[in-house]
Amino acid sequence: MSTAPGTDEEFEVPTRWLPGAGAYAEIDEDAYIDGALILSIGGAQQSHVDVHHPERVFYEYLRRVAAVLDLVKPPGAPLRILHLGAGALTLVRYVQATRPGSVQVAVDLEAELVDFVLDAMPLAEGTVCEVVVGDAADAVLEQPDAAFDAVVLDIFAGADAPAHLTGPDFAAHLLRVCADDGVVLVNVGDDPPLAFARAQSRQLSALATATAVLTEAGMVGGASAGNVIIAARRTPWPESWTSALRAAGPHPAAVLVDAERAAFEQPMGR
Repeated sequence: MSTAPGTDEEFEVPTRWLPGAGAYAEIDEDAYIDGALILSIGGAQQSHVDVHHPERVFYEYLRRVAAVLDLVKPPGAPLRILHLGAGALTLVRYVQATRPGSVQVAVDLEAELVDFVLDAMPLAEGTVCEVVVGDAADAVLEQPDAAFDAVVLDIFAGADAPAHLTGPDFAAHLLRVCADDGVVLVNVGDDPPLAFARAQSRQLSALATATAVLTEAGMVGGASAGNVIIAARRTPWPESWTSALRAAGPHPAAVLVDAERAAFEQPMGR
């Protein structure tokens, strides 16, 4: 046991069996950041929450997503956001902290995980977030056109991605429920040579008016494993976003648009 974040009480690591995942989930303290908690499933870290400072996002790929969300509307203006893949609701907490009054929907297939996370780490008072337990594809189909300023898909994991969430029909629906001036953000975790991430970027580029690829600069060549964020819009990509995202990091940051993005999308060896 250790001290619970922000208190003098001993912290007991909560655990919960997840039937859908066939593994235990647990929430433990971050040994290096006071007040932060880490959600692990089957022993693998999945989400990180800075309980006292939810505006601080630890994982680099989520910081890249958060940096895009910062640009969708003027600072502090509420957003309408659909989160597909809830995890520990890290981005829900970030949006509430930086844009109070936002209206959010979070979808996750694992009911036990959602209950476990909310029991251990309740959302901040005033958070407006509808939590939906169900399949992401079904949830998207039920949404009206242009219902959200941002749609965040955080389910993909290379070849293990659910097949029905990787095709063009589903991608088209992600764009359909996004406002004209909004953005669809897809996180893809992939291994070298990033074949799956490149294919997903090609697919979104064929459907959207504008797309961009955000990742760590060293990953662009395909020699490293990690996360790639694909951003897609129904309207042209604002040039100011590119410079703002490169400056925001995390560094070294790559923000690929136009010819650079098209080059990234080519299969390796071509």
